[in-house]
Amino acid sequence: MNTRTYDSNRPQEISCGLTCKKENPLRWGERRYYALDYYLKQNFGEKLYKISLNGGCSCPNRDGTCGTRGCIFCSEGGSGDFAASSSLSVADQLAYGKDLVRPKYNGHNYIAYFQAYTNTYAPVEHLRKIFTEAISHPDIVALSIGTRPDCLGDDVLELLDSLNQIKPVWVELGLQTIHEDTARYIRRGYPLSCFDTAVKNLRAGGIEVIVHTILGLPGESRKDILETMAYLNAMDIQGIKLQLLHVLRGTDLAADHEAGLFRTYERDEYLNLVIDCLEHLRPDIVIHRVTGDGPKDLLIAPLWASRKREVLNLLHHRMKERASFQGKALEALSRSQ
Repeated sequence: MNTRTYDSNRPQEISCGLTCKKENPLRWGERRYYALDYYLKQNFGEKLYKISLNGGCSCPNRDGTCGTRGCIFCSEGGSGDFAASSSLSVADQLAYGKDLVRPKYNGHNYIAYFQAYTNTYAPVEHLRKIFTEAISHPDIVALSIGTRPDCLGDDVLELLDSLNQIKPVWVELGLQTIHEDTARYIRRGYPLSCFDTAVKNLRAGGIEVIVHTILGLPGESRKDILETMAYLNAMDIQGIKLQLLHVLRGTDLAADHEAGLFRTYERDEYLNLVIDCLEHLRPDIVIHRVTGDGPKDLLIAPLWASRKREVLNLLHHRMKERASFQGKALEALSRSQ
């Protein structure tokens, strides 16, 4: 039985996402951008929490397939520091996650988020077991899978397609940047063409694609970052995470930071950059993140990032001051042509 509550095959406007009429800066409720909360309420009827899961997968950038040290910014936990231990069953991890969010959430439905490491980098039989256990849980209404574009073979794509017929499946791809020089520095381990192919293959199966980008990578300018936004505007993607660069203890990035090879953003710099990015993004792209949740015990810089609620409040205030909204720069460009 298909229990999906939205149409994952809906047509996408990927040229610019704008019509000729003037955009309403508050078209997404009280936000000036297409926030995930708004999307969830429109499509699932309520705000949902993600439960971070560890499927026991590894990463080709750690096991020697394309590297052994991982991406330069990645923590020892494979960016899944909020997930429970992989020694627990998926059902037990879900129960653990629900206990964690219960003080701030009185709903009953959740998104299962396989976050740690590369969650399609395992034999397909293992993936089928863990994904089916999650998606079959009565409290789970959608499945989100974090992975790499180079770990989506035909057998995995077939599995994801079959799961997407049961409940919505999102795939979160760690792109970070379109610039190959930066990609080499961060040890991403795959070319941009691999990302392009992955998006095409996922969308062929009606699977929603969320792209992870990092703002503030060493050597990247505002122009470089906006070029990444422009590139993604032309791709058939449904969501994006704008992640502030976090320097975490124990990473190779931390060693470069300690050596003074780069600096992280000050808060006001970052706020203005995020707004610039939002103004240059299609208004139909859902914004899943505008800052980040680095583990406080690992975070070296920038320390202001740990005050997430304060940062979000300042962002919303700054957008109002600037009369800003998602897609504003594209609208201005459209009017001038």
